[in-house]
Amino acid sequence: MSRHIAVCSSLFATLFLSACLSTEGDGAAVLSSVVESAQSGDISGDTDEKNEARLSAATDVFKAATVSDAELQSVTLQVVAELDKTNQVAPASSKYAKRLNKLTRNLTNEDGLELNFKVYLTNEVNAFATADGSIRVYSGLMDLLRDDNELRSVIGHEIGHVKLGHSLAEARTAYLASAAAKVAASEGGLGAQVLAELGEKLINAQFSQAQESESDAYGVEFMKRHKYKVTAAESAMRKLASLEGSENGSKLFGSHPGAKERADKIHELITAK
Repeated sequence: MSRHIAVCSSLFATLFLSACLSTEGDGAAVLSSVVESAQSGDISGDTDEKNEARLSAATDVFKAATVSDAELQSVTLQVVAELDKTNQVAPASSKYAKRLNKLTRNLTNEDGLELNFKVYLTNEVNAFATADGSIRVYSGLMDLLRDDNELRSVIGHEIGHVKLGHSLAEARTAYLASAAAKVAASEGGLGAQVLAELGEKLINAQFSQAQESESDAYGVEFMKRHKYKVTAAESAMRKLASLEGSENGSKLFGSHPGAKERADKIHELITAK
């Protein structure tokens, strides 16, 4: 009897959740896989432990979808702490850390946000921002953008992702996907450590073209607000566009598509009266 109750409870939880959420976007795709996973079990042949795992996983999906913004920011803080452990953070004495500290010393409280900045020592050309206000810049990007104002424009763009809620939305999607992965693991599939999984998803966040355009516009306004050389936003994007299709640019443009078109749009924003 307990096996039947556990499976039915798990299926009810996933179906209830899918009814409560939008049927569009990444969340719906994740929920679809969760429901299929719950439905695929053979009730008569399953063990109590396996059914309990299904119920626990379905509960996790519900919690992921209903988690508060504050809770998501707390989880993200833990993820970033793990990322800082597993990546090579530039020491304070390095030229990279000194340069970033100089450019961001007045940005720790920017536009109502509490921000923190670090450099990851890697040849990859990338940067990312998370919902808790952590912004990580790769040394490969700093080598490409030797002009301080160009680097400032990228930092402004990343701040935009946090301010406009893009990073928080991505954290929620990643958290929901992680809960769905637990359902797959309970069915005998491959599992992964939650922090490592979330960290990978946040680093490689797939923002929409609209979100990227919004953050580009925010970056231009950021440059104007601080009286930085605003044309550097365009020149930085054109340098990034030159990497499209290359090995160094492959990871960056997985989450930052259409750099040439975006550079043209930034030019329009700068020259508009």
